[in-house]
Amino acid sequence: MSDETEPLPDIMEARHWRKAGWIARVIKNGDDDGWAVAMTRIGDEAPALIGPWTMGRDKKNPKPLDINAFNTLVKTASEVIRRHEQAEWARLHKVFRYTRKDGTNVLAKLDVVPDEFDPHAILKVTVAETDELLSDARVRPDFKLNATSLERHLRGGDDD
Repeated sequence: MSDETEPLPDIMEARHWRKAGWIARVIKNGDDDGWAVAMTRIGDEAPALIGPWTMGRDKKNPKPLDINAFNTLVKTASEVIRRHEQAEWARLHKVFRYTRKDGTNVLAKLDVVPDEFDPHAILKVTVAETDELLSDARVRPDFKLNATSLERHLRGGDDD
């Protein structure tokens, strides 16, 4: 009886490692005679990292994977994924501060909902010092977050 939540057994071969939720494969570099290593998080479709791999002493075959190299690759691939996630979060969640002509400091937050069938964004505009709500509205996902578009929105104009 096989349990799907059971972890896969570790593999620690010269060109193929599977350990700690990651798979490392040393592959032939298609661009030249060298080698590359692909790091894929188990469950992901594509590698998080593909980078050059060191040639062995015979200058023909790749250097075998070892625990130190694997750990370094896991750390590097994890950082690549973390940066990608941070960039995606920043793309979907924006904050803009500005001062209105009357001297009021305004804080606007735009949260994009990348729904396949109904993409939109939620725009929340408050007075920065008091958190008084000026607007909490659904807008287009490509709403331009700047003082001009926010003032137009607050006056009841088009949602850019």
